[in-house]
Amino acid sequence: MSGPASDEVETHADLVAWSREYCKEVRRDRFVDVRFDTVEWEVSTRAKRRAAAVKRPRIPAAEVGTEIDWEDTETAGGRTAEGRPFEATISLSWRAFEAFDRAEWESVLRHELVHLEQYQRFGTTDHGPAFEDRADDLDASVHCPVFADPKYVLRCRNCDALVARRYRDCKLVSQADSYRSSCCGAALSVEQPG
Repeated sequence: MSGPASDEVETHADLVAWSREYCKEVRRDRFVDVRFDTVEWEVSTRAKRRAAAVKRPRIPAAEVGTEIDWEDTETAGGRTAEGRPFEATISLSWRAFEAFDRAEWESVLRHELVHLEQYQRFGTTDHGPAFEDRADDLDASVHCPVFADPKYVLRCRNCDALVARRYRDCKLVSQADSYRSSCCGAALSVEQPG
């Protein structure tokens, strides 16, 4: 692989270069059907909840499982892309990269490749059954490990199961009693760790 080794990444440019090259290798070696000519790369120093993300335009009628015709104005959200998917950006979290070991970071990148593949094929992406199957094919986790301490932790009041982590005050935190856990149907309790 050209560019810096993963343990030599010191700058945002290094992280983008290494991650891009790794993704190109995965595309070639694991037959991931993506094209990178419509993909921009960036590094976020603010992200706390997501290790990476594929940012893309929303196409209202798009759904996973229905291939999109990028030349058809109606299916492409009112505009055409001349046979090419609209541009997407892969945003990488610097904090996650620093927190994860190489295997965890590579899993994050493969996860984002699944999102990119779905987006370029269907015009949208999700974490549904098709995503789970493809993530399994690529040995990628469906959800990334936690790499930042949350401000709030919400638990089921009945069985104490973890329901959610939140990094700022929100409706779920302020109105936890109005929500029910999916495990027991009980109200939620809110903790502020550390």
